[in-house]
Order: sequence, then C-alpha cells, then structure tokens
Amino acid sequence: MKKWMTVMTMSAVLLGAATGCSSNGNSGEKGNNSEVSDKGDAGSNSSSGKPVELTFWGDWGGEGQKQFETMVDAFNKSQDKIRVKYVLQQDMITKFLTASTSGGAPDILFWDRWRTSLYAPKNVLHPIDEMLAADSLSRDDFYSEALKELTYGDKLYGLPLTVDARALFYNKKILADAGVEPPTTWDELEQAAIKTTKWNGSKLEVAGFSLGDPGLFNMYLQQAGGSMMNEDNTKTNFNNEQGKSVLSFWDRLLNEDKVYKTGFEQGLGEGTDAFVTGKLAMQYTGPWMLSTYKKYGKDLDFGIVPPPVGPNGDKGSVMGGFGLVIPEGGKHHQEAWEFIKWWTANKDNALLWAKTSLNIPGYKPALEDPFFKDDPFWKPFLDTLEFAKIRPAHPGYSVMENDALIPNLQLFQQKKQSIKDTLSKSQQRGDQLLKDNADAQ
Repeated sequence: MKKWMTVMTMSAVLLGAATGCSSNGNSGEKGNNSEVSDKGDAGSNSSSGKPVELTFWGDWGGEGQKQFETMVDAFNKSQDKIRVKYVLQQDMITKFLTASTSGGAPDILFWDRWRTSLYAPKNVLHPIDEMLAADSLSRDDFYSEALKELTYGDKLYGLPLTVDARALFYNKKILADAGVEPPTTWDELEQAAIKTTKWNGSKLEVAGFSLGDPGLFNMYLQQAGGSMMNEDNTKTNFNNEQGKSVLSFWDRLLNEDKVYKTGFEQGLGEGTDAFVTGKLAMQYTGPWMLSTYKKYGKDLDFGIVPPPVGPNGDKGSVMGGFGLVIPEGGKHHQEAWEFIKWWTANKDNALLWAKTSLNIPGYKPALEDPFFKDDPFWKPFLDTLEFAKIRPAHPGYSVMENDALIPNLQLFQQKKQSIKDTLSKSQQRGDQLLKDNADAQ
C-alpha cells in the first residue's frame, strides 16, 4: 500500500503540469458556501488588525507545489483577513508528529486520507463537525466514501480535496485491429486480452492486459463479490471462494492465456511506457495519467471504460485521494477552516483546482461544469467513483497489505506458490499484523 501511495502521489505531482488555471478563484456562491468575503467573515482576526498568517504544509513539490500556490494566491486575493503560505515539507508526517508535541504544528495539512484511522487516535487532528454544521455545509455534496475515509469514530477530521479510482485504459487501434470491443466483464476482458497479445517466439511483443500491479487485488476482490476484511473490520476476508476466484483468473491470464509476462513493463528499457509505445493493449490506471497520455495525441488513440464486472456482475474499484485537515496543535483553527472550506466546498474554487491540477475534486457540484461534462475522458472515472470503495479503515490495514498480502501475491505471480498457499499464508500473516497494529495510540 505504501508503494501504491507513493506512485499515486508522484503521478499526481508530475501530471498536473499539462494545464494551467483558466479561471480565477474570486468568484463564488453566496449563502451557505465556502467563500471568504472582504467583510471580515473569515473568523477571528488578530487584535492588531493585521491579517492572520497561516502555514500550510504539504509534500508536493515541482508542478504540484505550483498548483498549491495557485490556490493559495487565489485565496489570499479573495479577502484581506487571512494570509496563507505553502511550505513544502519532505518526510512531512514525521515532522508533523514531532511538531505536534513541540508546539510547531502547521495550521493546515495536506493529507493522504487513508492515514486518518492511523493518526486520528493520536489526537493530532482537529475535528471539524461543529464548523461544518455552523456553516450549514451538506455532506451530500461530497463523496460519502471520501468523508468516511476522513472519519474516525464518530468525528470528521477534514474535507476531501481530490478523489480518484482506477478504470480500464485501452488502445483503440490495437483492439480494433483485433476485432474486439472494450470489455465489460471478466470473460470479455480475457478474450480481448488473448486476441490482442502478440508473441514472437519466446518474446512477448504486445501484452494484451497488464498484471503488473498485485496491489490491485482489492479491486479484483470487489469484482468477485468479496471484501478485504470481515464485517467487524478485525480480520482479513480473502481466503475464501472470492479470493480463489481472483487468483484463478490471474492464473489463467498469466499461465494459460499468456497475455502478460511478469516483469514485462519493467524490462522495456529506460524512458519507455508500454501503453504509450503500443506494447500494451489494456491496463488499469487512474485519472492522474490523462495528461500524460493526451500529450501523445494521434500517436496514442486511447479510450477508457469503467472496470469490467466480475463473474456475478459485481462492480469494483478502490477510491483514493487526498484531503485537507487541521492539526490539533495549530493556533488558528477557525481561520484554517475558512481556507479549507473556501478550497474544497465552493464550486468555483473546486473547479479552479480541477483545471489547475487535472484532479477530480471531492466537491460534487463542481463536476456539473462543462469542464467535466463535455470531456468524454472524465465520464468513465466519474461513473466508477459512484461505486468505488475506500480501503478498510483499520490502523493496521496498510501494513497487512504491504507486508503480508502483496509479497505472497508476488510469489504466486512468479509461479513459486499455489493459490491455496498464497491465500492461507496471506491470511495467517495478515491477521497477525492486523492484531498487532489494532491499537493506533
């Protein structure tokens, strides 16, 4: 999971470079929205009459830093009561935990949402439920799964900044040449992969479908009708028929149909991308790749569809993304809240963020804009987000997945371990890690 998070973060940083802001952040809705006006409604102000200065920590540099600074500048220009400064932090979480006990905590923190169940019990985050209610903001305007990921116990600790989910990217020319349509089921996916795969003797020249990321097991398990953990969120729940269904599907694709070869994408040489260079017909990835693939224009004619359903028609994808939270140790909770709601709970400002970063905002009203409605590439992701689920909110979940499940899945893909042993060993080690990490205090 840590690896997946790192890839997500780096991709989002690198791929926001393809666009710039095309509107300003000064316009907004009236009434119960998030706009900070010039009339001093931005919460308490300093006794000297000077603007309250807030520090915003994040770990996005490069283009990501420019995107953040675009939003900070727009907010600062929208009113004269608060001034926000973005500060890039390497090893941000470690520094944040240290600062939380030493009095140097920032006022706003860029937050990978899955961390909430791990760090909220440490009392380093400030709940926002009362502020949300005071401003009459509707939870229905946000993705419920994203809010759930920012919740621990019965308290909400932030608002979603971005949402994302995997969908199926396909090379239109390769599929058309093979006479197949974009797949909608596992069976169709398998047949399309078979027909688009090309071998030259023992050398795989075009892979029909990528199986290079075992961390997507959760998504396949949902499609098989299963879930990663049991109902009371205490133990793993994949050593069963649903888990077996996933690995049997992988086994067919890898070892019978031979539509992919383990390590294929890593062995193509530096600076190459299998999908871009026409060596891969289909793959699961997210909206963070749109700007990269669009750059290639007619040289890469690609399409996107929601993830194919499993054997019994079950849908599945994993929702990820980021949020903005208020550290408990910050000195200006109300002012920090004004900045967060301005950015994440205002249609115009959420749209400015989308156009600046090419991220899908967590605020649903912004998605009604033509920027999303008129671009066919967004629709498969928006459709997928309607059923995508977050990872289980257990403090030890990421440790379980990263240290127990994925290593065993890799052994399975390398034909060093059977389906039965893979699921059994993953369960045994995974349940122990969940137990060992159940207390996040």
